[in-house]
Amino acid sequence: MKKLTIADAADHFGVSKEAIHNRVRRGSLNCIVEDGVKYVTISVAKSSQGVSGGVDPRYTQYIEQENERLRGRVDVLENETSRLRDQREQMLIDERIKVEQIYKERDAQLRNVLHVVATKFLSHVNPETVMQEGMERGKIDAINADVIESDGWISLKDFLKLKRIKDEAKKKIKKRFVKLHGSDERISVRDEKLFLNPAEFDYSDLIG
Repeated sequence: MKKLTIADAADHFGVSKEAIHNRVRRGSLNCIVEDGVKYVTISVAKSSQGVSGGVDPRYTQYIEQENERLRGRVDVLENETSRLRDQREQMLIDERIKVEQIYKERDAQLRNVLHVVATKFLSHVNPETVMQEGMERGKIDAINADVIESDGWISLKDFLKLKRIKDEAKKKIKKRFVKLHGSDERISVRDEKLFLNPAEFDYSDLIG
């Protein structure tokens, strides 16, 4: 029985120290700890010279080499398995992010449809027109997500687009909002742009 440190065992078998640790965990190599130091124990083949019927040392050497080759193959397969496992986990994470984004966009469209239905229901607007307007606003949210706030505020530009205000009337209406901003709580300025909150305030007096 021969006792080797982890580093000596790695040199002896011609592999990395990590491979030696893997074999110790698998139980293919025996390990002892003395004075806080971990050693690997290996069997030393006895010489069969002069002994009738002894095992040919060349055969013993071949068996050891074959075992070493197989251990190396096992190490490669373990590393490949670990790599594939990490790759699969990353793919699952990426797919989950995509699904969450899809549902987030659909939820935004649904909220806008319900909002339009709630605000327009009492005005006797054609239901089909209401649903169409809600879907269009949902599309605006998906396309212009960078200018629509999560707290319900929407830019004046998108608000007028949602209301289908004609181009010739937009300038006049914008002047009204510009004149009132700062004194009317219904109008907010963000990044030098005017924002409205149709979920909380009524703007019919400014766009009529």
